[in-house]
Amino acid sequence: MKFGICKHRKIYISLLLYSLITVLNGCSDLVLLHPRGQIGMEERSLILTAFGLMLSIVVPVIVMTIFFTIKYRASNLRNTQYSPNWVNSKEIEFIVWAVPILIIIFLGTVTWKSTHKLDPKNPIVSSTEQPIIINVISLDWKWLFIYPKQNIAVVNELVFPAHIPIKFNVTSNSVMNSFFIPQLGGQIYAMAGMRTELYLIANAAGRYKGISSNFSGQGFSGMKFTVVATQTKQEFEQWIQKARKSSHQINNMSIYEELAKPSEYHPIIYFSNVQPNLFYNVINKFTHQKKEYF
Repeated sequence: MKFGICKHRKIYISLLLYSLITVLNGCSDLVLLHPRGQIGMEERSLILTAFGLMLSIVVPVIVMTIFFTIKYRASNLRNTQYSPNWVNSKEIEFIVWAVPILIIIFLGTVTWKSTHKLDPKNPIVSSTEQPIIINVISLDWKWLFIYPKQNIAVVNELVFPAHIPIKFNVTSNSVMNSFFIPQLGGQIYAMAGMRTELYLIANAAGRYKGISSNFSGQGFSGMKFTVVATQTKQEFEQWIQKARKSSHQINNMSIYEELAKPSEYHPIIYFSNVQPNLFYNVINKFTHQKKEYF
């Protein structure tokens, strides 16, 4: 009998260890757990806190399930205690209700505070740098990034310097979409006729993946873009000069509408000149205000 119990324990421990190794190995590819931005780090902290609190209930339940299954199995002849008239226990009732309630209160408080703190519209304060403004338009099935101050635009490539706050104004030229750079922070929806705001910052230079996290039709799977956080502002300025040398321009809405036609796996294209207020003209296409900005 002792040999059987030891054998079962070894099996359970082995399964637990293999499961833990599998989970940890899978986490190595989870970009959400390897953030490179201030917002992403705070969101990771919130995810791990919530996950840990939930595990404080799930793990004891699993352990007790295994324990009771072994202890009260029919073949365990040492378990001779039989209490047919047992009804309840105040101590057990208190633990069963108090622990989950306390966890829910704590988790609710943390979530409430974090939700307001991590509001996408909250500016990232920097003592030395003003935010760089980038207008984002979701097209079928590509992304157009407009730099209004620099008067350039680019398809499917997003470049900005690290350690400087970025303000994204986001809209859509088609169906509802979702703008998401997993390692830098949360996603924000892109909706036709509306402007949403998102503040992000890269804490380290590097190349990151940007995606659409909202199904938007046939070319959705290829609606990805490259994100480059440069080490210095000088590198960013060099990239701007590179874009300004392009022969492509978006001087009017006709050229824009041609670009906006559905296409899949669209290559990176630079535009050296952009019609003023193009971003807001796109928004006004889907509103009752038919005023066009020039």
